[in-house]
Amino acid sequence: MNSKNGILAVITSFKLGQSQGEASRHAKRAFPRHFSFSETIFIVTIVFLFLPLLVLILYSFNTSKGMKWTGFSLVWYEQLFLHSRDLWRAFWNSIFIAVSSAATATVLGTLGAIGVNWYRFKLRNYVQAVSFLPMVLPEIIIGVSLSIFFAGVGMKLGLLTIFIAHTTFNLPFVFLMVMARLDEFDFSIIEAAHDLGAGEGQTLWKVTIPICMPGIVSGFLTAITISLEDFVITYFVAGPGSSTLPLYIYSAIRFGVSPVINALSVVMILGTVLLTYLLRNFLKYIAAK
Repeated sequence: MNSKNGILAVITSFKLGQSQGEASRHAKRAFPRHFSFSETIFIVTIVFLFLPLLVLILYSFNTSKGMKWTGFSLVWYEQLFLHSRDLWRAFWNSIFIAVSSAATATVLGTLGAIGVNWYRFKLRNYVQAVSFLPMVLPEIIIGVSLSIFFAGVGMKLGLLTIFIAHTTFNLPFVFLMVMARLDEFDFSIIEAAHDLGAGEGQTLWKVTIPICMPGIVSGFLTAITISLEDFVITYFVAGPGSSTLPLYIYSAIRFGVSPVINALSVVMILGTVLLTYLLRNFLKYIAAK
């Protein structure tokens, strides 16, 4: 009998605690919650970062070139798509350089990271240290060094020199991301593959590369982003007729910011958002493998 009373007392106290918990939760919902200091700083930072983009989007639809709003118009988008041949040439130059240099840097950086992580050789630490130099050196030093190098070997400045330069400073980013993925690598999988008769090539393509794929894709996308926005290094290694989008915008804004640039920026923002949305599920899929 006493045991039954004890059990009933425990159940009653548990239900009472539950009801008090529900009451406290409803009481918290009844009163508005004040923002904490960290949340306030977060909101201020987001507004600071995205407010210029909202202003840019707004004034891409302005009728006049000035900062005074005079009416809604699509004239600058018409100017962009129908009367901006040089701008689109620079844009496609940037896309070509970004994709090609990022792909090359991804292949070289991935193989380099796997080689450094797998094998032990005398210059291993030296290779790791040198590979990070383009990340820590100022861009102006890299740009001047590459310009002197191209002049010394007699290479004419153009899209090829821009491609080489972008591949050079994209390599460390891919290398770092793939190395980070390899640090979490379970090497017992490699041993199991060898025990099953797989050679070095089969192990690389069927085991190592698929496991490193999240780092490889992340490095590739990061390299594209860095290449598209680079101005300083490209300025030193570009030649006549090889202008990229940052160089074109820089030369254009010296005479005032054209709303056509605002319209192009809006198009690029929409394209980036769409591409990010399409790649989100793909990245989740390969990260889960």
